[in-house]
Parts: sequence; C-alpha cells; structure tokens
Amino acid sequence: MGRLAIGILGTLFMLAPFFTEPPASGSVPQAPSAFRGMTKDGAWCWFSDPRAVFYEGRFRRTYAGWVASDGSVVVGSYDHGTRIVEKAVIHEKLEIDDHDAPSLLFLPDGRLAAFYTLHSGKDMFLRVSEKPEDITAWGPRRRLPIEADDFGLTYTNPVRLSAEKGRIYLFWRGKGFKPQFSTTDDNGETWAAPRLLITSAGARPYVKIASNDRDTIHFAFTDGHPRNEPENSIYYLAYRSGRFMTADGTLVADAGGLPVECRRADIVYDGRKTGVRAWVWDTAADSEGRPVIVYTRLPSETDHRYHYARWDGRAWRDTELCPAGRWFPKTPEGKTEPEPHYSGGIALDHDDPSVVYLSRPVNGIFEIERWRTADGGATWASVSLTSGSEKDNVRPDVVRGHPPDGPAVLWMSNRRYIHYTKFDAALWMDVR
Repeated sequence: MGRLAIGILGTLFMLAPFFTEPPASGSVPQAPSAFRGMTKDGAWCWFSDPRAVFYEGRFRRTYAGWVASDGSVVVGSYDHGTRIVEKAVIHEKLEIDDHDAPSLLFLPDGRLAAFYTLHSGKDMFLRVSEKPEDITAWGPRRRLPIEADDFGLTYTNPVRLSAEKGRIYLFWRGKGFKPQFSTTDDNGETWAAPRLLITSAGARPYVKIASNDRDTIHFAFTDGHPRNEPENSIYYLAYRSGRFMTADGTLVADAGGLPVECRRADIVYDGRKTGVRAWVWDTAADSEGRPVIVYTRLPSETDHRYHYARWDGRAWRDTELCPAGRWFPKTPEGKTEPEPHYSGGIALDHDDPSVVYLSRPVNGIFEIERWRTADGGATWASVSLTSGSEKDNVRPDVVRGHPPDGPAVLWMSNRRYIHYTKFDAALWMDVR
C-alpha cells in the first residue's frame, strides 16, 4: 500500500511505497550547472568499480575515472581543501566506448592503481601512480598476464582484503563471456592463473561486486543480459576465508569447487516465476554485514522499475522503490543498436546502504534523487538533487568512503548520448 506524500506546498496525494520530504536547508534542487564538475568530457558504464573513491592522507581528495569522448582513459581528482580538479590521461584514445572506464584501488603506500580494458578487448591494463596521492605522473602501462578468447575481456573490479595480508582480487568478464578473477600478493607485480567464478545457462552473467576491504566480498549477478534472457534473475553469493556461501552462511563451494552455477547461489529475485526480466545495478552490505542489492525489473522497454532487496538475517526482503521510466538512451531508430534495458541508473551508498541515489524521468528529463529508508526498505524519504534540467542526468555512482562534506555522488549529465560508443557527457559532483 502507498503512503501519503507531503509536497512542498503541503498538497497531499498518494504515491507508491515512499514519501517525499522537502529539501534540507542549503540543498534546494538545482540544474546540474549549479554543481561543481569533475570533468566536462566523461562517461562511464556501471559494471567496473570502484569508479570514484575518497582518500585521506596528506591531502583530502576524491578520485574518479572515466572515458572521454575521444576514447581516452582519464583519472581525475578533486581536492577538498583547494577545490581544484586535476586530470590525467592514462591511455590516450584507447577506444570510444564507455565500457572502458577504469576502476580505482589505492595501494597501502597511497599510490593509486587504475585497471581498465577495451570492450571485449584482448588486453587487461594496469597503471600505478608514481607518487602517493598524486595523479600527475604514472608508471608504465602494463599488460596483465590474462589470456582472452574470442569473447575478449570487459570490465574491471579490484578488491583488496586486509585479512588476507593485503591480497588483491581482480574480477572481470572473460572467457566464454563468464566472470573470471585473478589474485596478486605483491600489489600487482605477479598474478595467479585466472579462474572461472560463475557459470550459467545464460550467455553472460553480469556481476556487481562490493567488499568490506577486510575479509568479505559480496557478489550480485544475473543469468545473462536481459536482451537474451527474458526471465533474467538476480542472485547473491559471498566470499570469506576461501569459502563461497549464501547470505545465511550456507556453503556453496570452497576455492576448489569453482565455478559456481548461478542457481546454486541465493535466488534474490526469480524471473522464472514472474516472467519479468531483471538487471543488477549495485550491491553493498550494512554495518552488520548483511547484503543489500538494487536492481531493475523490466516489464517492458518503456516500463522499468527500481527494486531494493535486503537480507534481514532470515530472508530476502524485496521492495519496489519507484517506476524508473523508459529506457535510456532513447536511441533514434536506425541510428545504432538500441539498448532498451538501460535505465537511468541506481546506486547504493556503500558506507550506508539505507541510502540510494537514482535517476528517473521528471517532466521527460532524467533527474538525480537521493532516497533514504529507516525501516529496511519498507518506506522511503526522497530528496531531489537536480531539477529543471535541460539534459538527462544518469548513472549516479556513490564515492566509496566519502566524507560528510562530500562529494557523496557523481553522475553523468548528457549533452548527447546516442550509444555507449557515441556520447558527449560531463560528470558532476554534489558539491557547489
């Protein structure tokens, strides 16, 4: 059942299971131009993470990675004290494709590692900054010892576990379009032989990855691409101490039992039962280590729905947040291959997954909103970040480890987005 929502003028009306709250003082919704930009030329897909991280050492800076419209791979930093943005091209004109956006990982000495690859490319690249907290100079570009088949390599997701003596896990989509991973115990100098992580009857499982950076890695994934899987479902798996398990701790496989077949994991949402396909957007865990997943259900190409699924210690509780509108982008017919299952985007705050940021159409334009729940997802309060925009604001990404003074979230504002290989976008931050 819906709850009463209080509009800004006090008008009462019925909505789906959430209520809106008026913007807090100093956070009146604005067009994107009211915010500070990370870059005027940048885009990203949502399956390589972390894309934006905060690091405090000698400086207090937020770092992000993206692909420019000429195909260059770029890393930027925003200094919280000076408010200066610096940018560094780490691979010039690699490929015009937003799938190539780098993922970022800080090494123990404060140097920044950037992982990236072409979309279905043959090489996995790694570059490391020469000095701690400094993106102005980078070490040589390295090709990691990862063999690609005809399907190539796509996406990068590095995780470092302090409880495993700082071992780094790197995940990607690889052989047979299936998720793979490798590990390094010397900060990327040498790598173990790649291993297959997940398999399914679907063509290519899509995976979102999160970690507490200590001893646990969380995986949320699908059977495949919703284009190919009309009953695409959402699954969950956790890794800890060499064991892969469901949310309640039931062992699925040890390290020697890989790969895990999708339906041996937790079935968070079963598309076979509803006949409605889904796609995963993000996963994180709360302060008790209980996982949360946000995803879309796709009843039709023009009717996307955002969902919030939370493990409460006994079962998965699934709530529809709101309609997500039509697919994005609305590619002109005949111009290029359409992507009718792309939504505006939804992301969890990994430091507090009771908070999500999402993009949905308001008056025909995608706007960014912040949603918060105090009861595990049953009811929600929402605040608009942007309003009255002329161009779509999409694909929010919450900065990992962000401080209270922000920025907490970055997002794409599109002057023109036709396809993942044809775009003209900027990246904005929620600071002014």
